[in-house]
Amino acid sequence: MKKLAICLITLSIIMSCKEEQKSKKEITLNYPETHKTDTVDTYFGTEVKDPYRWLEDDRSEETMAWVKAQNKTTYGYLDNIPFRNELKDRLTKLWNYEKIGAPFKEGDYTYFSKNTGLQNQYVIYRYKTGEDPKTATVFLDPNSFSDDGTTSLGGTSFSKDGKILAYAISEGGSDWRKILIMNTETKEIIEDTIVDVKFSGMSWYKNEGFYYSSYDKPKGSELSAKTDQHKVYYHKLGTSQKDDKVIYGATPEEKHRYIYASVTEDNNYLLISPRTSTSGNKLYIKDLTKTNAPLIEVIGNTDSDTYLLENVGSKLYLVTNLNAPNQKIVTVDASNPTPENWVDFIPETKNVLSPSTAGGYIFTNYMVDAVSQIFQYDYSGKLVREVKLPSIGTAGGFGAKKEDKELYYSFTNYVTPNNIYKYNIENGTSELYKKSSIDFNYDDYESTQVFYSSKDGTKIPMIITHKKGIELNGKNPTILYGYGGFNISLTPSFSIVNAVWMEQGGIYAVANLRGGGEYGKEWHDAGTQLKKQNVFDDFIAAAEYLITKNYTTSEYLAIKGGSNGGLLVGATMTQRPDLMKVALPAVGVLDMLRYHTFTAGAGWAYDYGTAEDNKEMFEYLKNYSPVHNVKEGIQYPATLITTGDHDDRVVPAHSFKFAAELQAKQSGDNPTLIRIETDAGHGAGTPVSKTIEQAADVFGFTLYNMGYNVLPSKTKDEFKD
Repeated sequence: MKKLAICLITLSIIMSCKEEQKSKKEITLNYPETHKTDTVDTYFGTEVKDPYRWLEDDRSEETMAWVKAQNKTTYGYLDNIPFRNELKDRLTKLWNYEKIGAPFKEGDYTYFSKNTGLQNQYVIYRYKTGEDPKTATVFLDPNSFSDDGTTSLGGTSFSKDGKILAYAISEGGSDWRKILIMNTETKEIIEDTIVDVKFSGMSWYKNEGFYYSSYDKPKGSELSAKTDQHKVYYHKLGTSQKDDKVIYGATPEEKHRYIYASVTEDNNYLLISPRTSTSGNKLYIKDLTKTNAPLIEVIGNTDSDTYLLENVGSKLYLVTNLNAPNQKIVTVDASNPTPENWVDFIPETKNVLSPSTAGGYIFTNYMVDAVSQIFQYDYSGKLVREVKLPSIGTAGGFGAKKEDKELYYSFTNYVTPNNIYKYNIENGTSELYKKSSIDFNYDDYESTQVFYSSKDGTKIPMIITHKKGIELNGKNPTILYGYGGFNISLTPSFSIVNAVWMEQGGIYAVANLRGGGEYGKEWHDAGTQLKKQNVFDDFIAAAEYLITKNYTTSEYLAIKGGSNGGLLVGATMTQRPDLMKVALPAVGVLDMLRYHTFTAGAGWAYDYGTAEDNKEMFEYLKNYSPVHNVKEGIQYPATLITTGDHDDRVVPAHSFKFAAELQAKQSGDNPTLIRIETDAGHGAGTPVSKTIEQAADVFGFTLYNMGYNVLPSKTKDEFKD
């Protein structure tokens, strides 16, 4: 009897501990006041109020004061989450391992990037090709660009002989770049800095100079003012930027919002690719072996996507989705390169093609239900072999120079950290070159791909990842992630951040929604403009699948996405606020009536359409625009909006206005917060320290609002029934 009494007392203590852990202490919130104005726009006879238009002025003292007040409220809340620092400590510990990028050769040297663990930015090292890699020394250290790590490396391009490097830097996360030019032997900067560069590559012609792209500097704020006339320039070494010649884009008859230039590896041809939007391009070619040769049209409209993969003499190998939604490779002679002369080289298949070249071969990377399958071909079109990959997942990096005998590729999936393999191009053998040394037991986790039905019956793939043996009891904290736009494919990849989430018993699910590129152009187009609702329906159906199959319930479900994925989250939470407990829209496109008026936003019209197109398009956008669909008296999920004050791709005004609407109209006790990172942009180049802090805040907010007062792993491991 005494033994039974002890057991009952012990059980009572355990249950009370669990109740205490799940009993969330409420944090008092007092939102800053956000005043309204009487701003009204009229679209096709319909008046639309825009009371928070003033928040679009990122340079005003009033907006800056609002940002400061919102951050004070947000961090006051986050500071009270009891396990936030534990999450930060675990993220920091897990992040602290050596990470090395794939080697590549330039001139006499082999280069690679490395991060010793917690460095804010990767460092570029090099060693003499043929010597021991252990002799490598630091070549370029972006951590020295600024004291706080917020100035990052935005791209590199070596001259043909490898003796000169042009590299771009981004300050505070902005898409605007500066280009510096370095002597690779002495590491000395040899010319004045090229400024005001945006959305640009750097493509060298011999060792004489390089092509780059930019916009005229806008009037008003360079972080939000409209920029929609891209130009290609040529910079000749030894001259001033003011003398750089405009190669294409100087006439404003047609808005070419993105124009890119590239020179073939043999220096014989220049390719110019003008775009009016993010999908579809024209293509022109110029023979650089002839003086004053004209630009010859390859394709003169933007109805398809076409680019040069390779050339052998005058024979061009083009990749196109013209009459081939999943892409194919065609050949044509440079002297007469228009589509009627194209000859199929590698025809279209049922899977999406993304080819590359290395060592005199063509590698075709096919996406099969969002995972990689790779084949090697010679230049006559003969299949050499299928490349055997380590497992099911994502392989990348099958590129090298024509004379190279080996290449390096990466392989990853949701449970496998990024490992690098060396591939012998002639005999097709792979060997592990660099295995990840992360302190994470990935054998304890599993990924499963499922297919579920969307609202209209379309089958949608989703990969669900979690600890092995997890109990499907509907109480697992779950993050559902999606994007669904711009022909971008979500393929399996390992994330340190998500590893920490899964360590806590969390489920991480990624849905491959329409609007993405997983099944080619038709899949992309099925989620654009007047079909955009398909994307939201796909996401909602993914959440319902997870709930129906008892992975989770609405009380333990968070939805997450960034940029176009931030729109996805904003639209889903306003259409189905009952479906999730937490919403995490990051750097989102949230004002669909005005997105095209900021920076290069007009270039997104292929996916979205604009409110100025016609009445039908205006009404469609207004009916799902997150900023315009927050309603009084609705209980929205706990929401943590994240953005950066230097985001000049999706300007933070989107997030500001959405936060203001939610705070004004939210019914119930769920918090609506906005976390505004300073000296940060759309995401690229974000310092490791800031990434860790933001991840801890996001996960802390998520778990706390799911009812946890301690980390879930402690609930399960320390207090067992």
